[in-house]
Amino acid sequence: MPRGDKSSYTDKQKRKAEHIEEGYEDRGVGRQEAERRAWATVNKESGGGKKSGSGRGKAENHESSRKGGRKGGSVSSSRSAEDRSAAAKKGWETRRKQGA
Repeated sequence: MPRGDKSSYTDKQKRKAEHIEEGYEDRGVGRQEAERRAWATVNKESGGGKKSGSGRGKAENHESSRKGGRKGGSVSSSRSAEDRSAAAKKGWETRRKQGA
């Protein structure tokens, strides 16, 4: 199988990579770099291309996705700690009032 061939990946892995790639592009990363990072994330989480099936492979580790979500984009880093804290408190208050 030549390098870059994605035929051994499941549909779910392909969708996941596409979604991750879109997130990187939204944050200003170039298309090729976003694609490279997306597939690296899928490989890290699921251990590479796998075919689906009961009892095959190991459980997935989603720590890299959590890290990316916490890290935030360039907009977040340009705001002061005070502003970020105020926004977080506001969101918490809103959720509390809605009973979620």
